[in-house]
Amino acid sequence: MLSRRWVQVAVVSVVLSGSSIHLQAAQSHKAACVQAVIEGEVQAGQSWSHPLGQGLQLLLEPIASGWVLRVLPQAGARPPHDYAELATPPYQSVNPLLLSTDFSFRAQDAVGWNPRHFRFAVNDEDYQRLLRAYEAYRSTQPPSTAAQAELVKVVGHMPEGTFEILDSHLVPGTADQTGSAAAVASHFLSTAHSLDMPSGGKTTPLGRLNWVRFRIRLDIPPTFRSDPQVHLQKRGCSS
Repeated sequence: MLSRRWVQVAVVSVVLSGSSIHLQAAQSHKAACVQAVIEGEVQAGQSWSHPLGQGLQLLLEPIASGWVLRVLPQAGARPPHDYAELATPPYQSVNPLLLSTDFSFRAQDAVGWNPRHFRFAVNDEDYQRLLRAYEAYRSTQPPSTAAQAELVKVVGHMPEGTFEILDSHLVPGTADQTGSAAAVASHFLSTAHSLDMPSGGKTTPLGRLNWVRFRIRLDIPPTFRSDPQVHLQKRGCSS
């Protein structure tokens, strides 16, 4: 589980699956002393956004199957990747930023993956570091060992966040749970939820996510200028 700490990667294991990279790291690091705590709710098909600070915003972007959690600039052209996407492997695969019924996750599996842990860049400089490492990683197939190691190193230095589902409304899917969902979606029964009737009374294999209420916690670097709308919470930190 996520430690919500600044990291210096000590031991790293990288497992490749197609174009995806999965990061596992043994870490020695300092805990962040301040967290941003943001709560919200969102209906299916609708978006949610909240200013974070330094020109960045949190966004739940609607897709047909649910939502994608993103960190993006509030103004200017949208970058090719968002500030959480590049910092949160695996890529183009099952990912904690994807709150949806994609990759054969049933609605109850999406809710049962709770909490979810991710990383994010807090400024353009860190985003550009991630982008360079990601592009080098993707430039050859299979990726070189050096490119893999550099990407793991850069990702490991990004601050961490937690997305926690507080309540949800969903139409459950009728399919059997897949192995990939079973590996992460173990907290459905302990997460508050209400079961909705399917549209027209017809069930589907994956079901549907209709509404979620959530809490997002973000480790905030000491130099980060948070938006006034962000609630900051002090916490114990190691020396």
